[in-house]
Amino acid sequence: MKKASISILKAHLSQYLAAVKAGEEVIVTERGRPVARLTAVGPGGAPEGRAAKLIREGRLRPPMGAADERPSSGPEDAPPADPTGRSLRALLDERTEGR
Repeated sequence: MKKASISILKAHLSQYLAAVKAGEEVIVTERGRPVARLTAVGPGGAPEGRAAKLIREGRLRPPMGAADERPSSGPEDAPPADPTGRSLRALLDERTEGR
């Protein structure tokens, strides 16, 4: 990663752009403080978003789509087992008693 003040960047812009095209990042400073970052644009010509970068680095998983399209992840998706129907009976009894 290179650092360059605004005045140096203006004077040598083509050299810094060549470094960015080669994949290097340039931090632009003003009075010693970072104010901007120059990076290459993504393959489609648009800047790569933060999420896309995190996905590429393996630090974020891409979305799977709507909940209906997601595969079952295991037992937590299955309803609790109640083969005798005791839970339903208890619920219906509560409703009829008005609790």
